[in-house]
Parts: sequence; structure tokens; C-alpha cells
Amino acid sequence: MDSSNRIAGIELGGTKSIAVLAQGADMLEKFTIATTTPAGTLGQLRDVLHRWNAERALDSVGIASFGPLQLAPDKPGFGTMLKTPKPHWSGAAVAGDLIGALSCPWSIDTDVNGAGLAEYRWGAGAGCRSLIYITIGTGLGGGLIVDGRAVHGAMHPEIGHIRIRRASGDGFAGVCPFHGDCAEGLVSGPALAARFGQPADTVDESHPLWRQVAGEIAELACTLLLTASPERILVGGGVATARPVLLDSVRDQVVERLAGYLPFVTRDTVKDIICAPALGHDAGPRGALALALDALGR
Repeated sequence: MDSSNRIAGIELGGTKSIAVLAQGADMLEKFTIATTTPAGTLGQLRDVLHRWNAERALDSVGIASFGPLQLAPDKPGFGTMLKTPKPHWSGAAVAGDLIGALSCPWSIDTDVNGAGLAEYRWGAGAGCRSLIYITIGTGLGGGLIVDGRAVHGAMHPEIGHIRIRRASGDGFAGVCPFHGDCAEGLVSGPALAARFGQPADTVDESHPLWRQVAGEIAELACTLLLTASPERILVGGGVATARPVLLDSVRDQVVERLAGYLPFVTRDTVKDIICAPALGHDAGPRGALALALDALGR
């Protein structure tokens, strides 16, 4: 990366959004706001980008946004929000409203793909050819990175909406407005609050339901290991990072449930396969900058 490159990144999150300005590898400025309506949120972020560009021309911009998004450049509505449970955001022209009259190269992808790229380049994915980045918080999202590129197909992966095997006798209906008891509907922050009857961060680690929650995350991890065969699965987000013991239980149950079928997943190796991210709160902003670098490279 040329140290003189002046790049900007936008991390558009479901709760808060961040704009970052960088020169080379050095972050120069950060701007954080609450994510409210599309007009209010995108307008403020666009104004920041245009101010930075007026001070000195930006070489590229990367946008890492919550989704789902239309990411096919040849499809109508490229860069817009698809149908989402977040009120007022379905159909929002994310890229168009943010970029406006800027003439520099730009790139857009999901926030989890961006964070996965950042971890691949600078964090816990270093040295891997393939990884899956999962974040469990207000929702559950996941991005698949192979050879330094985020994998797209008909659209981007929607890992949070995979249906997983339920624990016997569990009658919880789930909270996803589309699928009820998909992974997001079972283990996201709102799902856990509904299951425990209180915010998850106030529930003691000894509560027996935590092992079941870990089992559901393990079911998701097993599905991903069996289908995409990633070298590493990084599990981040507020739900996971607030309780390191939860990840230990996930690892134990992944080994149990795979029952030796995948020879590379053993009790000795699983800690290197299912890990916490290394970049912490910087994964999102760094992910947006990684997308800016991709745009600059093209």
C-alpha cells in the first residue's frame, strides 16, 4: 500500500456507524454516529466524506454495511439495501447516497465480509487461505473469505439464516421475523434476551441454558466446516466476546458433534480452527478500509 494514499471507509452498522480516514496504514480521523433513518445517517456520513475530499482528494472509499445488499454490479439497484427487518432501510440507496458526487474509485460489501477481509490481512486470519468471520450481536452475520477475496454468488452469504438442528424438547420459537428459529433467531442478542427473560450480559455463566446456546453455535460451525471447509472460523460480536467461556463450550461441542468425521478437527486442533477475532472493535472500520484498498487496486 502506498503510504501517500488517502482513503476513507464507512462501516454502516445496525446500531452505530463509523467513518474513518486513513493515509497509508495510519488512521487520521474517526467519526461515529448512531444509525437512525437512511436519510439522517447516510446524509451525515456523506457530508463527512465530502469534507475530507474537499480538504484533499480521496483516492478511494470502501463501504462495509449491514445487509442484505444488492452487490451484483450488473443488477438493478446495485449498492442498495434489500428487504431487511431494520425499519425504513429496505431499498435504501446506500452506495449512491454515500458516494454522491465523489469521482474516486469505491467498493461496497457487507460489514461481515469487510471485517473478514480485515482479519485475513491484519488479524487472526493471517496465514490462512480461507476463513469465515461470524459476528453475533443484534443479529448474526457471516462472511466467507477465500484467497483474500470475499465470496459472492447469486448474492452474499446469509449465514445467520441457516436453520440448524434444535435441542430435543426446546420449544423456543425464535425471534427472526422471516424464519423464526434460524441461527440468528436463536442466538442473537434479542433472541437470548427473549430466552433468558433478561439481557444476556446479566445472566450468570452457570445458567444451564448457556450450554444449549453454545450447542446451537456449534451446530452452525459444524455446518460451515462441512460445507465451506474453512481453515478458520472467527467468532466475534458482543454475544461471543463478552463470554470467552462460551467459545470453549462451542469448541468442545463441535468436536463431539463431528464425531471424528473431519480428520483436521480434533481436540488438539480445534482451538486453532475456531477462534476469537484479533482486531476487536477495529475489525469493522479496518474492513471498510480493506474494501477501499480493493477499489484502489482495481
